[in-house]
Amino acid sequence: MLTAEQAAAILQVRPSWLCRRTAARAVPCRFLGKHRRFAVRDVEQIAETCQSVPTGHDTHIGDLPERA
Repeated sequence: MLTAEQAAAILQVRPSWLCRRTAARAVPCRFLGKHRRFAVRDVEQIAETCQSVPTGHDTHIGDLPERA
């Protein structure tokens, strides 16, 4: 089991991003008591489902404006 900091390092994202996404139930995680932990499979699933164009902030592909 990985901490948010360890999982974020593997995913190359900020721990705060990962914590916000888990709070919104947008990515999988486990709770051991009150502590958030990530299984290796959780990290793999996050990597698979959260691939997007880097924009510098929390924007999803569907949220981008359409091109003319």
